[in-house]
Amino acid sequence: MSYHHDFTGETEGIRPVVPVRWRQVGGLMGAFWEARGEAGGRGYYVSANPRISVFFADVSSIRVAHSDGRGARAERPLARAFYIPAGVPMWTSFTKTLVFSHLDLHLDLESAVRFLGPAVDRSAALDLVRRPAERAEAVELEGLARALAAEITRPARARSRVEPLAAALFAGLVAPGAADPGDGRLTPAQMRRITARFDAGGGRRLSVAEMSETVSLSGSWFSTVFKNTTGLTPSQWQLGRRVELARGLLAEGGASVAEIAHDLGFTDQAHFTRVFRRHAGETPAAWQRARRGG
Repeated sequence: MSYHHDFTGETEGIRPVVPVRWRQVGGLMGAFWEARGEAGGRGYYVSANPRISVFFADVSSIRVAHSDGRGARAERPLARAFYIPAGVPMWTSFTKTLVFSHLDLHLDLESAVRFLGPAVDRSAALDLVRRPAERAEAVELEGLARALAAEITRPARARSRVEPLAAALFAGLVAPGAADPGDGRLTPAQMRRITARFDAGGGRRLSVAEMSETVSLSGSWFSTVFKNTTGLTPSQWQLGRRVELARGLLAEGGASVAEIAHDLGFTDQAHFTRVFRRHAGETPAAWQRARRGG
């Protein structure tokens, strides 16, 4: 499935300070903007597809309004992160001059519904994607948005990272309640968000605080439900995940064992080799040779 962009944006007194960078992968398109809005600047936006925006600084001086379907528009401060359903118009106005950056994620309806599963069934997902959503503060979402922006601005990087990050970001904004571990376990949607954030960091270690922040839980409760879900501590899980990332890099063959050890944050090549052998049953070099047929 391929995303078809159908978006109208009309602005006055708002301009990019560098060319917009964008990337399309399957049923979604991401765009990273760095722009300047002059006092009195204004914009009008509407899309035939659902979309989200995440801003990387305070934008409360920008006023925003949406149509209520009857022609009335009530202005309020712009939130740091928000979701706009397909066909819903948005107006913005600048009360002062502001330089800002933000990530826009446009996606087709089927991708939006799929990103909310399996924690949300199709009927509930269709209902959720028809409702606007916003977060005045979005610390845990900003980390995912920055990671996704990095994938967009460096298109030579693997496409496989884009969709998991987009799915985690979308579900975290549109359906945060679907990720409530009332049974003492993390949901599949929460695990996807944690995995996406970890993978986006290239295998570098995340603290328990960073992992818990990704799913809006306290650190102590997170450690409990994480082990209930995976059978592992956060540290043990991250080691295993780093080995999985290493397998992918070894299979690609573009980097040496020493380079992979460094890139994934191991102390040295010997440390990497010990951990890899413990998980995979053989050294990285032996594993790589076997997959290359000798």
